[in-house]
Amino acid sequence: MMSNKVILVIVDGLKYQTSLAHCGFLEGQVEAGKARRWRMRASLPSMSAPCYQSILSGLSPADHGVTVNQPLAPSTVANIFSEAQAAHKVTGAVAYSWFSVLFNGHPYEPARHHETDDKSKPIQHGRFYDNIGMSDFHLGIPSDTDLCGQVDGLILRKAPDFMLLHTLSCDSVGHVYGGSSWQYARSATIVDTALAGAVPGWRKEGYRVLVTADHGFTDCGYHGGTSDDVRDVAFYDIGHPDGGIASDEVSQCAIAPTILAMLGLVATPSMTEPTLV
Repeated sequence: MMSNKVILVIVDGLKYQTSLAHCGFLEGQVEAGKARRWRMRASLPSMSAPCYQSILSGLSPADHGVTVNQPLAPSTVANIFSEAQAAHKVTGAVAYSWFSVLFNGHPYEPARHHETDDKSKPIQHGRFYDNIGMSDFHLGIPSDTDLCGQVDGLILRKAPDFMLLHTLSCDSVGHVYGGSSWQYARSATIVDTALAGAVPGWRKEGYRVLVTADHGFTDCGYHGGTSDDVRDVAFYDIGHPDGGIASDEVSQCAIAPTILAMLGLVATPSMTEPTLV
């Protein structure tokens, strides 16, 4: 049955093969026929901000214009948040502050925007965490369990139709230890375990839950290029009526029109990728 409420989880920096090897909950949902998994191809450059924009707008960086992480400017193209808001849907996000800049406007001021409840904004109910230093990547970010708890709180109090959860844990560890390290593998399992505790409750609340990544990682701790280890990510649809493994590889730009279809909305003409529903 088509859901009209969606939670999108972006696990920053989680590469495809690590998902398959170390995310037992997500893979268990696929094995049990309760989720469908695709191999998804990230946009280029395979950097965070360009891929965030591609995921939410359905456009490639060459078309939406966000091609670097910094300096970061607000989105100028239609996206899931703006389309949902225009259709009088309720939107929410628990995410890194860059999402506030991209979709709610610049500058991001922690005192004003750390907790956002403003119906005039595309992300109406936001709980954003702030920038962290290069020297303390894995120490300065919220735990995945805490982030899932914040999603639970927004569901309870605001009942969003579209909800974004974004975690930096895999990305932060990958930059320090590399994409082939045991620390990186463990971070994937920690995210997966947090989702195992949260997703059943979200499903009971009527949400279709989508889980993916913006990009992958090289063994030496970088991303941005064209190799398979940085471009290939998994895309899980928990609640898909046809569970299992899809044979086709799909574009990251298919996410936006897919979510709008799940919300009962029509994709904008700029979103040309076929939906995955």
